[in-house]
Amino acid sequence: MTVDIKRAQDVYKDAGESVIFATLMLKHDDHTATKDAIAEFADMSNSIINSMRVRAPEAQAHIAWGFGSDAWDYLFPAAPKPKQLTPFKEIKGPKYTAVSTPGDIFIHVRASKMAVCYELMDQFMGILRPVTTVEDETHGFRYFEGRAIIGFIDGTENPAGIESMDYTLIDDDEDPEFVNGSYAFAQKYTHNMEAWDSLKTEDQEKSIGRHKFNDRELADDEKLKNAHNVASKDEAGGVEHKIVRMNVPYSEPAKDIKGTYFIGYSKDFSITNRMLTNMFTKSDRLLDFSTPITGNLFFIPSKDTLEMIAEGEY
Repeated sequence: MTVDIKRAQDVYKDAGESVIFATLMLKHDDHTATKDAIAEFADMSNSIINSMRVRAPEAQAHIAWGFGSDAWDYLFPAAPKPKQLTPFKEIKGPKYTAVSTPGDIFIHVRASKMAVCYELMDQFMGILRPVTTVEDETHGFRYFEGRAIIGFIDGTENPAGIESMDYTLIDDDEDPEFVNGSYAFAQKYTHNMEAWDSLKTEDQEKSIGRHKFNDRELADDEKLKNAHNVASKDEAGGVEHKIVRMNVPYSEPAKDIKGTYFIGYSKDFSITNRMLTNMFTKSDRLLDFSTPITGNLFFIPSKDTLEMIAEGEY
């Protein structure tokens, strides 16, 4: 089977104006009922999405959802398993740790209108709510000029458009059973914005490795050795490897909670994992102001795999 973006879920760069991330846990109290509900969701989710795109075409709704390793083992114990789908192992650096947290089902909804995100999630959960509990639900938003909540433009180095499928969609060489699937790594951060905002702009720029206003990259000798765009690179084998990443701002302003929800899609999770390892072992300067509170790896099935799940073939 050849890679075909039409057979894949929405795992390309499109952060959306409004975003909902949901991480769910399976209840494990009735295996048959749970598997039936997941099969129904695999069958109905695409119809729900298509209906919403007819109802609100201007909203540009994009959705991806998938399974954690433990959920796959519970639901499909006799079926093939994506080669790199394992529980995420925490990464301990000298100062900070990339934590590993639970997650069975992951849903990523984005659109230009929160009403569309709400309607999609409400219909999805009408199917999933009886067999799941909510581990985390985060509502994100597009900040001014597409900036992260720390004030810098996000995603400048991302693969764009159709090019992104070269980095996100599994092909025959990676895993022939799961062509057009993708791996999603989700990580939620809180920020100490008071400490970050107390830095001079020049010091923030040295920490990120880019100019804040115009987004141009700093010269290497102007950056800190552990600047974010240095520490987060994967250059294994002397080649820079890429994924499709989105840093989505979220906040509860009255509670003074401000953070970033990171989602990284890739066809090869080892690339993402090396990026994370570099960040935490090199003590990425941004981690002095950012605390990871979740960390989960999920597999995002192709539409063909979802059809097999819906038909009870898994």
